[in-house]
Amino acid sequence: MVQMKHHTSSARKKRRSHLALKPKTLNKCPKCGKAIQPHMACRFCGTYRLTPVTKPKTAKKKSK
Repeated sequence: MVQMKHHTSSARKKRRSHLALKPKTLNKCPKCGKAIQPHMACRFCGTYRLTPVTKPKTAKKKSK
C-alpha cells in the first residue's frame, strides 16, 4: 500500500534548496583596509564610515 502523503525525494530537495547557508559578505574598511561586515563598525580601528565610534580592539596579554 502506498502512503497518501508521500513526497518524492526531488520534491523534498527542491523545498530544502533555500535552506543552504550563504557566505557572509565582507567589505574593506576604508581606514585600515581590514575585512569587515557591511553596516558594522570596524573591530580593529573602531570607525564607521571614517568616524570614530568605538575604541579599537587590542590584543590581550596572557597572565601566568
